[in-house]
Amino acid sequence: CKHGFLRTLYDLTQHPKILAVVRDLVGEDIHVWGTHYFSKEPGDPKQVAWHQDASYWPLTPSRTVTVWLAIDDVDEGNSAMQVIPGTHRMGHLPWREVEDPAVLNQQLKGVENLEKPVSICLKAGQFSVHSDMTAHGSKPNFSDRRRCGLTIRYCPKEVRTIAKQGWNEAIHCGGQKAPHWNYLERPKFDDIDSAIKFLDKHMANAAR
Repeated sequence: CKHGFLRTLYDLTQHPKILAVVRDLVGEDIHVWGTHYFSKEPGDPKQVAWHQDASYWPLTPSRTVTVWLAIDDVDEGNSAMQVIPGTHRMGHLPWREVEDPAVLNQQLKGVENLEKPVSICLKAGQFSVHSDMTAHGSKPNFSDRRRCGLTIRYCPKEVRTIAKQGWNEAIHCGGQKAPHWNYLERPKFDDIDSAIKFLDKHMANAAR
């Protein structure tokens, strides 16, 4: 959500090298509806259990792709994200509540019967892309190095929210616009204080 306050982050979502890859996946009508930093500090014991992003989002159809931009060098030593090949073609997979310490609350069932996970190792500044139906997760970070990445959520214009409120703001990155999206203007400056206050309020409302 910080992209509505931070000009630098807003501009990054429209970087031509990123959009060139996204355009091949979602077409010419490109929208960004969300950004999020995922940071695991050294010694962080929390895992990100196997999950599909689409299971968390009140959006339809499931056509969001996530750009995972490495802020730090990421490898298996500091808990690189792992994906399970082929799961983006398997539809919505069954899940249960997570029992171990974790960042998210869903954990896919029967992962041991799927393909062998692949670690996405990146140098800072590189990025990977995965579908909202791709099963992915990460292990605890028991290293002495931080593992931080920025996720940017891109979708075509036909994607819309089914939530009663929220979830309808987007950055228009190219092609045609759609009436069901509320388009954000480019921020005039980087206002980190307002971004943090907005995020704190958003998290408090989500917890109610």
